[in-house]
Amino acid sequence: MDVNGAAGARRVLFGHPFVGSAAIKAIEQDISMTSFPLAPSRRRISLGGIALMALLAAGAPAPAQEAPADMVVATVNGGPITASDLALAAAEFGDQLGQVPPERRDAALLDLVINIRLASVAAKEAGLEKEPAVMRRLALARDRTLYSEYLRTKFIAAVTEDAVKARFEEELADFKPEEEVRARHILVKTEEEAKAIIARLDAGEDFAGIAKEVSLDPGSGQSGGDLGYFKRGQMVKPFEDAAFDLKPGKYTKKPVQSDFGWHVILVEDRRKEPPPTFESQAQRIQQDLIRETFDAEIEALRETAKIEINGSDDTTSPDGTVD
Repeated sequence: MDVNGAAGARRVLFGHPFVGSAAIKAIEQDISMTSFPLAPSRRRISLGGIALMALLAAGAPAPAQEAPADMVVATVNGGPITASDLALAAAEFGDQLGQVPPERRDAALLDLVINIRLASVAAKEAGLEKEPAVMRRLALARDRTLYSEYLRTKFIAAVTEDAVKARFEEELADFKPEEEVRARHILVKTEEEAKAIIARLDAGEDFAGIAKEVSLDPGSGQSGGDLGYFKRGQMVKPFEDAAFDLKPGKYTKKPVQSDFGWHVILVEDRRKEPPPTFESQAQRIQQDLIRETFDAEIEALRETAKIEINGSDDTTSPDGTVD
């Protein structure tokens, strides 16, 4: 990883904005927090008509330039819209803003916040905030914000650079290198085609050149069949067995069949798996710690609560027992 050197990498990995709404959203999507699936509304239904739907197409926003949080960028009927208001909206509607051209995102985001403010005032004047269904949704939005902020504070406290380094050192101490091979392959439909390729190799033709010419593998064909290094268990069994039986510089003299077709395999190198670097593992470990913190915090909250589910004979008491 090269993000202005190691210090830059640390800033990217450990800037606490990462341990915020994006992390919580990732957890909501990746972890089964309860026995119930997420509601379809998590997909964020657009707030306006066709024009707004076109404006807020799915994607991710470009990072905005930093500005003082209390800087007023616009007013709506005398009410200020600040840079921090825009930052919150950018995080909330990042998925939709991503397909807006980069040069238009700032203006699109401001337009969106202005429209929300205007529609919000109109809704209040129409008495909509007093309707029971709206009140329930507002209560849920408030609870969800508090839920996110509570977890964010826990993440910030638990997921530190020191914690990630400590976990990395633990994993490194347990690391046991496995044998790897670096291989190329050529994939074709029939055994006859594979035999013809072996004949061309026997005649001295270049393996990578043939792969670029005839291989049906869309992932490796145009890179000369290069698969990089892999360990046992990462490839289908017939392919794996053939590759690990070869010495460096040798190719299979008989075609190898798999569910994908027929392969001719060349092994270029064998080695012991090198130990992982901190930079290559830090973000994965950070995500692991976030998930573990989430699990621990939610479990602790549920253990001290009495939860009764209508229609079920089970009641969870604060001591964690089920009546």
